[in-house]
Amino acid sequence: MRSNLQFFFALATVLFAAVASGQDHDLVIKNGRVMDPETGFDQVANVGIDKGVITKITEEPISGKETIDATGHVVAPGFIDFHNHIANTPFGQRLALRDGVTTPLEMEAGGYPIDMWYKQLEGRSQTNYGATVSTAGIREKIAHPDYNTNSGSFIMDITNPDTESNPDLQFATLLATPEQLEEMRQMFIEGVEQGGLGIGGLPGYMTDGTKSEETIMWQQVAGKYGLAVYIHGRFSSQMPPTSGILGTQEFLASVGIYGGGLYVHHVHQQTLDLTPAVLDLIEDAQNKGMKVLAEIYPYYQGQTIVSADYLKPETYERNMGRDYGDLLEISNMQPLTKERYEEMVKTTPQTQVIFGGISEEGMLSALADPRTVVGSDAPPMVIPATGKSAMDFDVPFESVSGHPRAAGTHAKVLKLVREQDLMPLMLAIKKMTIMHAKWLEENGAKMMSQKGRLQVGKDADITIFNPETVTDNSTFEQGALPSTGIPYVVVNGTIVVKDSKVLKGVYPGRPIKNDVVQ
Repeated sequence: MRSNLQFFFALATVLFAAVASGQDHDLVIKNGRVMDPETGFDQVANVGIDKGVITKITEEPISGKETIDATGHVVAPGFIDFHNHIANTPFGQRLALRDGVTTPLEMEAGGYPIDMWYKQLEGRSQTNYGATVSTAGIREKIAHPDYNTNSGSFIMDITNPDTESNPDLQFATLLATPEQLEEMRQMFIEGVEQGGLGIGGLPGYMTDGTKSEETIMWQQVAGKYGLAVYIHGRFSSQMPPTSGILGTQEFLASVGIYGGGLYVHHVHQQTLDLTPAVLDLIEDAQNKGMKVLAEIYPYYQGQTIVSADYLKPETYERNMGRDYGDLLEISNMQPLTKERYEEMVKTTPQTQVIFGGISEEGMLSALADPRTVVGSDAPPMVIPATGKSAMDFDVPFESVSGHPRAAGTHAKVLKLVREQDLMPLMLAIKKMTIMHAKWLEENGAKMMSQKGRLQVGKDADITIFNPETVTDNSTFEQGALPSTGIPYVVVNGTIVVKDSKVLKGVYPGRPIKNDVVQ
């Protein structure tokens, strides 16, 4: 009897040890080059995942209910993008996932009402999702009370005629009264208390409307709650008196007084040839204890609405060194003439155009700078055959026009690492993962301590790519051709991209909200 008990005890010990050692994980990724940008870990290993969390990283064999063979591939944290205007749509999420992005966030333009923005995605998001509180949406509502969003997304409302939200772009010119400023303040506070990740500021689109009292108020609200303001700077210029650097200095002053953080979107398109100087300024601010971070996308052309303040001839020609021929109409990719520009501004001011900005050399230098992070600025995409926005999951990639950054940003960075030795691979991964996660941790969203890492105990948001083949395919003629060389993407432990195909109807995405509501 004693020997039988000893046998069963020994058997139970072996079985327990097998479970404890990670046998039968929910998912195993084997034989990949595991790269963690926080610790510098970089070696071939096997990764075990259970209940959405990484539970083992080992050189020893492990097994799982489902297995991905990552031989010859990099296993990296899922990419994080603070600058995605279409990740609240099925088509936008599909594009982001093909580019390796597991957490695309709407931080620049934001959403309002925030609770509406989040509810639109609850239980039906393939990626993690989150947004700041939108200055543009709030300003439009105050200036134009008949504006009535049904999505919580001002960007969607002004680019997609099917929303029937009735915006008329009064947000750009509103000169708020003291009473309206106080009303705005309460709307921002309401949005923050509903989970908004900060304040999304667009003074570059409301240059003549946004008063200094208003931008100061944004930072006061952000600082009070330990959040950041995310800006498209007021000026796109390399000439006085309105240099792009001044647009950053405007907000740095408020950060120094009221606290909180400042995230500067696509700073290279605001400061152009002055970009090295503004990066030095930002580093000096960081050394003084200020929380500031600058973003770059890997293109020297941008996309915006034709009526954008910075495309006015007196600004675009004198301050940016460009002319009408540097503007392309997305529907036909033809350069604008003076007559066509004036016609579009008068009749269809919300129409999207491509514009030339910084030089390519200047962009590449800023992109490689270890002080910057990568963001896509993924814009609304258009179906030329219908004139409507690309929204639905099944929209064919080849039927869509728009800026290629929506589809190719992160793969393009990785291709530049391979083909031009632009920066070390680990630095590129860092600029697309851990730098974003740590920034949000320190600016009001501690839940991001689980993201941007490939470590035991962290969320299993994982991007698997082939460093020898990963590439962007999108062009200015076909802006939505998806990236290739990223065969698998995992979101919270669930495979969402398998064999380079986004799986339809798989929704593991979780909301990213601030600490106020945690």
